Parts: sequence; C-alpha cells; structure tokens
Amino acid sequence: MHTFDDFVPRRRFQDAVALSPDGTLVAYSAHDDGAYSLLVRPVAGGEPRRLARFDDRSVRAVAWSPSGDRLAFSADRDGDEQTQIFVVGADGGDPVRLTDRDDRQYGLAEQPFTPDGATLVYSGNDRDESASDVLVHDLATSQVRRIEMAPGITAPVDVSPDGRLLTVLVLHSNSDSDVAVVDLAGGADAVRTVASHEGAVRHLPGPWLADSSGFWLRTDRDAEFLALATCTLDGDVEVVHAPDADVELVTTAHGRTAWVVNEPGGFVPFVRDEPSAESSAEPRRVDLPAGVLDVAELAPDGVTLVGLWGSGVRPRELVAIDLDAARLQYLTDSRPPAILEGAPAAPVAITYPTHDGRDVPAWLYRPSSAMGDGPFPVLLSVHGGPEAQERAEYNYSGLYQYLLSRGIGVLAPNVRGSTGYGASYQKLIQRDWGGGELGDLEHAVRYLRTLEWVDGDAIAVFGGSFGGFAALSCLSRLPELFAAGVSVVGPSNLVTVGRSVPATWRPLIRAWLGDPDDDHDFLMSRSPITYADQIVAPLFVVQGAKDPRVVQAESDQIVDALRARDVVVRYDVYEDEGHGFTKRENEIQALGDVADFLVEHLRPAVVTSR
Repeated sequence: MHTFDDFVPRRRFQDAVALSPDGTLVAYSAHDDGAYSLLVRPVAGGEPRRLARFDDRSVRAVAWSPSGDRLAFSADRDGDEQTQIFVVGADGGDPVRLTDRDDRQYGLAEQPFTPDGATLVYSGNDRDESASDVLVHDLATSQVRRIEMAPGITAPVDVSPDGRLLTVLVLHSNSDSDVAVVDLAGGADAVRTVASHEGAVRHLPGPWLADSSGFWLRTDRDAEFLALATCTLDGDVEVVHAPDADVELVTTAHGRTAWVVNEPGGFVPFVRDEPSAESSAEPRRVDLPAGVLDVAELAPDGVTLVGLWGSGVRPRELVAIDLDAARLQYLTDSRPPAILEGAPAAPVAITYPTHDGRDVPAWLYRPSSAMGDGPFPVLLSVHGGPEAQERAEYNYSGLYQYLLSRGIGVLAPNVRGSTGYGASYQKLIQRDWGGGELGDLEHAVRYLRTLEWVDGDAIAVFGGSFGGFAALSCLSRLPELFAAGVSVVGPSNLVTVGRSVPATWRPLIRAWLGDPDDDHDFLMSRSPITYADQIVAPLFVVQGAKDPRVVQAESDQIVDALRARDVVVRYDVYEDEGHGFTKRENEIQALGDVADFLVEHLRPAVVTSR
C-alpha cells in the first residue's frame, strides 16, 4: 500500500511564469528541494538553471527585462508576505536587493520595466502601512521616485509600451474594483481612475494595447461573468468576448491576443488576431483536454502559450501550448510514484440542492470500484477565499488521491461566495460568513447520505483559511454531522481576525466581513469560538506562526477552549510558515499528518478485492 509521500508531486509551483523577450526561455518559481526558488528553463526542452535560491525566502513573482539580460523578482521570508524586490542577471550571480524594509510589503508589477529597461516599477507601503505607493526605481542611480496612493489594496499591473503610464488595480472588495492609470512622471494629477462605474463591478486590467492608447480589460459590468474588453484612456469600454463564463486571463504578442475562459468542463483558450486581409477579428476556440490553466504568457511568435496546467489526476506542470495545432507539451514532469504506477480517480462534476432552492456545484471523488461497494467514509473539503473556486486540480499535494487509495471519498463543493458561477452567486458571501454557506455545507452532508456508497456516520470536514473557518463552523454549529475536522490557518473569531489583518486590508474587510466594532455582536454570533462548547469531534488545527492574515491567536483561542474541556485536539504550529506552506518539507509533513489523522478517525474499511 502506498504512503502519503508516494502521492506528493515532485515539485510545486507558485503563480509566477515569465517568458524571455525572445520567447526561448521561461522563468518560474518552484520548490523542488526546499523553499520556492527562481528557475529558468528552455521552452524547447532541456534542463533548468536555478538563478536564485534562499533557505528562508520564497520567490513569489518574476519578470524579464526588455533586453533579456536580467530578471526582477519578489520574495518574502518564511511566508510573512512582506515581499522584497530583487534583481538578478539572466546568467546567474548573486541577486541584488532593491528594498530594505523587512517589516513592509513591496509588490512587483506584472510587467514592471520601462521599455528601455532602465527603470523598475513596484509598490510599497513603507510610507504609510495602509497605503501601497507606486515606486519608480532608476536602476542605474538607485534613485526612487514616489507617487502616493490612497489607503487600501492597490496593485501595480503593467507599464505602457511608451513607458509613460502604469495601470494599477484598486480593490474595494473582491467583487468591486477599479483601474487607475498612473503617470510615472508624477505631478499633482498623476493618478486617475478610468472607466468609472456605479455599484459593485469588477474591472481587472490586462496588457496594454500596442500603441499605449488603452489596455485590455476584464469586466462584469452589466453582466454576471467577466467579459474581455478593451478600455481607452478616456474610459471607453468595448466588449470583445462575453461568454457565459469568466475570462480568467489575457495575454498579447505581436498582433495576437489569447485569453482563457473558465468553462464548467475545464479552461479553454481563445485566440484573436488583429483584423487584416488574411484574418478576421473573430475569436477562435482552442480545444484541449480538460484541465486548468492558472497563469500563462504568449510567446512573441503568437503561437506558443506557456503556463501552468493541471487536472484532477495530474499535478500542475509547466506546459507549452501550440495554439494553432491545439497541442499541449509538458515541460516538467512532477508526477509522484503512486500516480505513475496507478490510475488516479478523476472527479465528477455534480450539483446538489440546498436550503434556499439553489443548486450547489461540487466535485465528487469516489474510491475505486476495486475497493468494493462501500460504504465509504467521505471528506467534505471546503476551499479558501471564500471568493475563490474549487477546481478539478491535483489539490493539497495529493491529499485527495491518497485518501481515495485508503477508501475515503471526497466531496469538494463550491458553496455560495465561490467564483466562476456569476457575480450574484459570488456576492452572497459578503457580510454573511457563517450564514448561507453553512446551510450549503449542511445540505452537502444530506446529499452524501443519499448515496448508497457513503457511510453517513463517517464524514469529516477539512479546509484552509476560509475553509478552516468553515470547518470550525461545521464542527461547532452542526456537531452531530461530523466525525472529525481539520482547520488549517482558519479564523475562529470574526471580530479578532477583522482587527488583526494587515492595515491595507482593513477597508476591504469592512465591506467583505463587517466592521469588528460596529458589527461586533453580529460577527460574534457567526464566530466558531462562540460555539466552541458544542464541539465534540476530534479536531486537528494547523497554523503558521508568521501568518499575517489569520494570526496565530485565531488558532490559539479555539484550541485553548477545547483543551479546557478535554476535547481531542491536535495543534501543530509551524514557526517558519505563514498563510500556507512555502517549504516543501513542511508541506509534506503537515498534509501527511492531516491524512493520517483523517484515516485514524474515519477508520475506513479498505477492501482490496471483492
């Protein structure tokens, strides 16, 4: 029988992929042997070169200079999210650190170099902890010019082809955002909002148009889903493609634009050429096997799309997609022994009815028929966010596939608040944590109990971040339904978590969760800590000591409450981790321990033959 380690991918990737200007090399961040390092690999195939590796830092973002002679990247220490900015030569050498405040966060733009490569643009909250200013860094003189931004979450995106302007995402909430255009020369009117709107609308900037007259935009204005559009500097928006699904990313190269649509069956690339005598401007669909393309860039040839691709039965890999031939080539192979040797169980898309007449979409994994007919225990896995989406990917370093091999099924729902199902569905979670979605989870258990192969008395709940909060809510407010639970960096008290988030997050938290002072009583009524005396199932809590979003006190207080009542609780704190795992060894240890905990308390009766 395979161990959990046999299901762990050989490497994991950050959402950081950048193509060299000539399209021959791809830079990315992966943890093959420790923390996330910066590597470069030929797109045509070949061995990688490691350009930057730290024992205590993880590379979070990367970008090439226009000449291709160097790269800029950001890295934080032990998951503290206080990212710093570095530059390193494309041929290697010691990285040069450009920022010097370990207690502040600097953010690298997606395309941060001016066209001449002389200037690097990034953000920093070193002036005001609650505001991320735009910093324009002269790489020759080391002089830095500051353009002040208002408090809140802002993120630099892309320097215009003429080098004059920068697009900045201004996030009011996960369903309400603006695009600011910043004049990099500064001045009294350096920052202005384009394409203003009323109400909650998502405006997400993409690459610039070639003549710097505007930029690509993803927007759900007057729609349920994110459409692809262009936006001029005067704010005129023209929709190019409006599918009944979200446009997830957009990338351009030499007259061709490629984007990806999050369809129910998987992510689908589309391609559009600029109108010419030989081609029209109609989008062309590129059909590929079912999978998820998380991040990608289009090569200068306009044919090759390089990014990170995964599925429910294969870990995420670096791939090159030929858009003309609709062919996918793997540049890495991270499959672990158990996947190479066996047939992993693919998830099935299902829906189940919930308390207010809605249907909740979910992914259902059933143990192999070789194990018999059951009944089998099931893990109810709740994704984080909550405004995010459970997708058919190889999630949690192989945890699902390992549990399936031990005779434990998995149901991973996209409860209300999840993205990918329309703006109205997403907004249902706002200022209602612990409300309607708890009913969705209760009805997930009801649905499972209708399945003949499920042991309805052996259902556990698991999640990280918001999913950890949901797990604690299930155990404390629906205690009769669950045999065990796992919370990874999960908030237990909505008042204290609202007060302890980073300063830039505080305006968003008020819109998203509620005001910890004005809404104190309501938030406490939705907090798992309020109902801790009702928890009876064994609980496993995992926490990163350097987590800036869900601080350790969130886990401390629920653990202390349970230990005072002698409830079975295991509590593991990782001193060198934050909101999730940045070190391969820690991730394998923690998720392996979670797997063992679930097997121990669900006690599946594994049958190897009929």
